[in-house]
Formats: sequence, C-alpha cells, structure tokens
Amino acid sequence: MKASTFVYPWDVNGDPQAAATIAATGVHQATLASAYHSTRALTPRHPRHRIVTAEHAAVLYPTDDRWQGRELSPYAAGDWAPGDAFGEAAAALTDAGLEVHTWVVLAHNSRLGAEHPDTSVVNAYGDRYPWAPCIAQPATRAYLVDLAAEAAVRPGAHGTELESLGWYGLQHLHAHDKTGGVGLGDAGLYLMGLCFCPTCREGYGVHGVDAGELAAGVRAALEPVWRGAPSDGGWAGVDKLLGSSIAGATRAWRDDTARTLQEAAVTAVRGAAPEGFQVLLHADPVSYHVGANAGVDPAHILSVADGVVVPCAGGPGLLTPFAEVSGGAVVAANFTIVSGMGGSPGTLASDAARARALGATELRLYHAGLASDADLEAVGSALAGL
Repeated sequence: MKASTFVYPWDVNGDPQAAATIAATGVHQATLASAYHSTRALTPRHPRHRIVTAEHAAVLYPTDDRWQGRELSPYAAGDWAPGDAFGEAAAALTDAGLEVHTWVVLAHNSRLGAEHPDTSVVNAYGDRYPWAPCIAQPATRAYLVDLAAEAAVRPGAHGTELESLGWYGLQHLHAHDKTGGVGLGDAGLYLMGLCFCPTCREGYGVHGVDAGELAAGVRAALEPVWRGAPSDGGWAGVDKLLGSSIAGATRAWRDDTARTLQEAAVTAVRGAAPEGFQVLLHADPVSYHVGANAGVDPAHILSVADGVVVPCAGGPGLLTPFAEVSGGAVVAANFTIVSGMGGSPGTLASDAARARALGATELRLYHAGLASDADLEAVGSALAGL
C-alpha cells in the first residue's frame, strides 16, 4: 500500500539528514509544498531552527512571466523559503529515493483578501472572509487555474495534490481564532459560508433566487442559533432553515461553480504536465462542505482527476463514497501522525488496515516535518508491517 508523507521545504533545506530520516520511515513518496498558506510550524530536528513562521500565503519557487501585468498574482515567500526552496528540497528528497509530488494550496489566502478585499467571500451580514477567495469571480478563477498549473508542475515532480480547490467558508484556524463560542452545526456553517459578493448575488438570480431576500432569510434563520438553539445537522437542516427550494438553488449555484473550477484547474495542470503526471484533489464527499478538503460529488471528481486524498482524522468513513465509484482511481486515506496534534501513529497499522478494507488504495501521512522522532519511529514500525 503506497504511502506518502507531507513535507515543507523548510523541513529539508539546511538539514542534511532530513531527507534520509523521512525515507527511513518507509514511505515511497513525499508530497512537498510548492504553494502554501500562512503558518507557524515546528521543526523538531532541524539544526538551524525550531520554529518557522510563514507570514503569508506564498509560492515556494520562482514564478514565471505568466503573471506580468496581472492584478492578482502569487506572492513570493520571505526568508522562510527563499529562492527555489521547493526545487532544493525536491532534489534532496529525490536523492533519498523518494518520489516527489507537489502540494498546492489554492483558494485559501489571507494576504490576497487583505490586499484585494473585493475578491473575498462576503457573508449574509456583510462580513468579509479575507482567507477565503470567492471562487465564482472570473478574475479569481483565472488566478487559481494558472496558479494550479504553475505550482503543480515543478521540475522533478511526478504528480500533484491540489488542496482548497473549492469553496472556503467560516471554518478557518485564524490567528487566535475565537469563532467557536456558538455551535453552528453543519447547517449553520453552510449558511455562514454563503457568499454575497456581486458575482454570487447574480448567480443566485440565475437560479431564481433574489439575493437580498436570501440574505435576509439567512439572517432570520440563524437568529435562533445565535441565541443558543441547536442547529439541525446535514442537508436536512439547511432545508429546514431556508426552505428546500431556496436551499437547492443556492447549492446548485455553488456546486456548479466548484465543479467547473475543478475541471478547469485539472485541465490546466494536465496541459502543462508531462505524460503520466498524477493529479489528485483533497476532497470531502459531501458537495456542500467547504474548506481545505473541497466538497465534491465523488463520481464527478473521479471522472475529472486521477483520484482523491480523503481526511480520516475523525475515522475512515468518508472513504466509502469515493471507493464505491472509484473504478481504479486513487483513494488515499489521510491520517495525522503527529501525536501532539491529535494524531495516533501507534495505531497507524490498524487504521490503515481498516481504511484498506473500506477501499483506500494509498496512505497520506500528515506530517513528517512536524512529527517527533518517536512519532516517526511508530510510523516506520507500522509501514514495515503493511
């Protein structure tokens, strides 16, 4: 069962032992970040630093001239990943015997939202989400498609994994995040994720819904939730809050917007890539879900991409909808292996066996650069037994 671990360039660059340490766990592949959002990351073994602060979303390689004269373009990294940080790390990982794939974060960029606020999702109250570009806007879509192609197809890479290729909403671990005071539930989070920028307001109109009335309806539906009333779960809860006709219209607009963006991005990556280049999406099998794992229709996305990476931190149940329609596509089960982040490297062998029984064909391990030596030793023991 092929296993890959996620890695940042700063985990490898400047540490002559890093690539060999990662390879010694028994993984076959390194999924190496080439475009990533802001973060503060631990580097528990690095000889030069223990904490890396990536101050904003950035590409971790030199861009080409496709961005000249464009208002929306990627940001270069600062001293946390200077020059061709991706290329340097990819070469070291390849020399250690690992197959390198790119890890590309797309519609998640707080600096873009801060400098170009009109690109952001706007909720029914008029609040902007600077971390969440609205994927319906033409200029933003063009930016994301070109970024996907450039960041995915880097020298030395054999494939890519595209993260956040869909809608983002309220859910975001923002700096000192304090948004969990009211339990919004699945339905409340959907309503708080609906965008009311001019493009989306027009889109709702195409589906027969007046955007002003919809926004007022969202606010009215959420009022009991703000007072502490529980929100019903699942799509039935959205239907109850908005009414099935209006709820269905909003979902039709959002699903179509995400699907067509995913199709365009995958097509662009394949157009730039050599033959045999693998394209996977980080995905959730519920199309109205938002976040890093884009909500998708399993049958549709597996007709577009070569496979999916599926979050399994809460258990492997999300694998089943993809496995049922996989038709030989990659279904990679993504497990956290960092004990301090809630991972369970000690149970990886049994977790992987259960995932395989549910249809997983590969493993993804988050994240070798963040894991302690003890965590990596447990991973090595688990992979040796698979």
